[in-house]
Order: sequence, then C-alpha cells, then structure tokens
Amino acid sequence: MAGGRAQDGTADGTDAADAGSTGPAGAAGAAASCGTDRGAGKPPPPATPPPRSLGRPFGWLWAAYAVSAYGTGFGFGAFALLAILVLHAGAGEVSALSAAGLAVGAVAAVPLGPWVEFHRKRPVMVATDLVRFAAMASLPVAYACGRLGFVQLLVVSVVVATAKIAFRSASGAYLKSLVRPEHLLVANGRFESTTWSATVLGPPLGGAAIGLFGPVTTVAADAVSYLLSALGVGAIRGKEPDPRPRTARVPAPDRQGRGTVPRPWHAELLDGWRHILAHPPLRLLFLNTLLLSALLLATEPLLAVLMLGRLGFAPWQYGLAFALPCTGGLLGARLSRRLVARYGSHRVLVVSGALRACWPLWLAFTRPGAAGIALVVVAQFGLVTSIGVFNPVLATYRLEQTASGHVARTLSAWTVTGNLATAALTALWGLLAAATSPRLAIGAAGLLILATPLLLPRRATPPPAPAPAAPPEAGPEAAPGAV
Repeated sequence: MAGGRAQDGTADGTDAADAGSTGPAGAAGAAASCGTDRGAGKPPPPATPPPRSLGRPFGWLWAAYAVSAYGTGFGFGAFALLAILVLHAGAGEVSALSAAGLAVGAVAAVPLGPWVEFHRKRPVMVATDLVRFAAMASLPVAYACGRLGFVQLLVVSVVVATAKIAFRSASGAYLKSLVRPEHLLVANGRFESTTWSATVLGPPLGGAAIGLFGPVTTVAADAVSYLLSALGVGAIRGKEPDPRPRTARVPAPDRQGRGTVPRPWHAELLDGWRHILAHPPLRLLFLNTLLLSALLLATEPLLAVLMLGRLGFAPWQYGLAFALPCTGGLLGARLSRRLVARYGSHRVLVVSGALRACWPLWLAFTRPGAAGIALVVVAQFGLVTSIGVFNPVLATYRLEQTASGHVARTLSAWTVTGNLATAALTALWGLLAAATSPRLAIGAAGLLILATPLLLPRRATPPPAPAPAAPPEAGPEAAPGAV
C-alpha cells in the first residue's frame, strides 16, 4: 500500500527508503512552526516566497537523497522477489523475511542513536551508505556464483535495516545544521516530492527491468544507488558543526561524599524516547503516526492477496492502482508550504492528519472489475495526498521541537519503534487474515485507523527558542547552488 510505505518514513532529509516503505518506511522552519500562536487561531503573517536555492551543500544532499530514492523505488520488493523467484520461498518464509529484517534491524540499531549523536553526521551517512552498498552488492555476486541462499537474504535485510536507521538519525540531525530554520519546511517539501516521484516511477520501471534482465537487476541498481548517494554526501563541502560533547555527569561520591563521573553510554539509550514522551504534542504525534503507519503496512500484503488472488486482478492492474495515486503525494508535498502559510502549521497538521484516517477502510470494499480499480485509486489518492501534506509539516515540527543535541537519538527512537510495531502488527494481521479473511482483516485495520485522529494534538505548542545562525561555511548561503 503506497500510503503505508510513505508513512514509514517522513521527509526530514532522511533515508529515501523511508517514504518509499518504507516509507517506502516507517516522518522539521521557524516561519512555518507548528508551535506558533498561528495554530491557536491568529492569522499567519504574510508568506514569503520560497528560496529558489538552499545552497550548494543542500543541493548535494538532495541529489544524494534523490539517487537513493529512485534506487529504492526501482528495487521495491527486491528481497521478496528474490525469495520467490530464485529460492522458491513460500508465503511464510517471505513474511518471516520481511518481519525479521524490520524487528532484528530495529533492535540492533538501538545503541546507534546515542553513538551517532556524539559523532559527526556526514561521515556516518557516508559509512552507512557504503555498508548498504556492500551488503546489497553481495546478492548479485552470490546469485552469479550459484550460492544465493535464504540465510544470506535474511542477513542482508537485517544489515540494510540497521544501517538505514543509523543513516536516518544522522541525516535528520545534519539537515537541521545545514538549513536555516525558516527554510526547513521548504527542504522537507522537496524531499517529500522526490519520494513520491520515485514511488510513481521506480516500481514500474523495476518490474519491467526484472522481466527483461532477470531478478537481480533491481538489486544491483539499488546497490549502486547507495554508492552514488555516498559520493553525493561526501561531495558536500564546508565544516560540519562539532557534535555536542558528552558533558552529562552522574554523582559518584568519593570518601568525602563528593564527586561525579561521566554518564555511562548505556544510560543514554533511552534518551530519544524520554524526549518524545516528555513532550506532550510530540508524544501524541508519535503514537498517532506509529499506529496509523503500522496498520497501513500490516494490511499491504493482505490487499495484494485479495486483489491478485480472490479478485483476479492482473499484476499490471494492481501496480497501476497504486502507482497512479502517488501523484497525490507530489500534489500534497507542493501544497504543504502554501497551506501552512495560509492556515498555520498546527491546523494543517491536525486536518491533514485526520484526513489520512478517512480512506483505508474503503479498501475493504474492493470488488472485481473496473469499479474495484476505481475504488482503490480514489481511496489511495485521498490517503496519499493527505500524507503528502502531513509528512513535511510533521518532519519540520519534530526538528523544531528537538534540541540539536538530541535529534539523532529522537529520530532513532522514532524509527526503531515504528519498525518494531510494523513487524508485530504485520505478523498479527497475517494471523487474523488466516483465521478470518483478508477482507475482514483489512476492514478491522481501517476501523482502528478511524480512531487515530484522537491522538492528534489539540493545542499549538509554544515556539522553540531561536536557533543560532549556521556558520558561513556550513550554511545554505555559503555558496550559490543550482538547486
């Protein structure tokens, strides 16, 4: 389900697979703050036109993101396709591959959030891209040697999922240091538009490539996209701000009852969750996106079974029914900044967040023939358009409300929890569909999703303290760019 994949990864300059599941999953300016008094009903100030360029450094980051996004879209479902077409795996093995990659990768990534926080972000991004390139490239090599096996697929899926979370944590924090606060919403809107264009074009092209050149073609292309992304991030010039030093200390009384020692690293593992849960509006948004995204992704394979199996749709009809609505994501991403300028970001968050919940239930009423295709396209278009508006505003708000020294841990906690919830609900909804039917399981998820607007914040949050201006060598105006 395209909407579910988009929810997995909101657009905050993070890994492209976010929005493509994965987010695609899985989702940051002062002028567009969800926490200003505009959300309380006061009219927003006149909108300023978005800058044509956010600087050469952002241009390189955006280019790296685009390459990775299109590689991920092109290779959508690559692990499952290899398991089915090459290893002749059954439904249980394919489901286990998907769930295990998410769950084990999330657990393995828990200690990475604090580690990333206290290291420079750009080298982390390059390193995690290279790790994913090496892992993905091992699959075509093993296939060519006749040694590809299910265990290797499982290991690679875990490595890629873990590296993805580390990249996402680092890139979100890096974006906040790279772009001025008033331009964060513009930057996130550009990432979101790129995500949806890759979601529209990537999977159909990848499917055609598999038909022409074989099942490992898209895996190889996805691997190369990570290498190109690493080169793009590495091409960013300018001094990155120093990471926040480990200054936290805890009491360690000596014989005189005095003294402290540095806070142990393992005590910071839960800091991202502490920040989210201690911030009431952020906590509500976290729970809202967690539940809605996990339920959407849990029903994605069930809808495929329903449409391709019991309803008899051809694969091209199934692909078309989910590719066409992704144009709504492009539309929503382009509208988000204008809507925030007109109505205030708090109102846009609440309204677009509530509209996301109105569409998934209709998918349970999908029927054979043209009417069924039309129903899926309309429901998905409404869902994806709402998500396209919501994601950039959420990503902007999350970055604004998180201190620079906590961004990596917060994003890591957000992603880890989302992956674990998705893995758990995917397994649970599979059991529910087996005990009842895919249609009933999809309907049950749709009914639960209708309740998610209750978890949206009702009041605007006071704006965060103004952030210091970015240093000239790292700021967006340091060098004119073409983006």
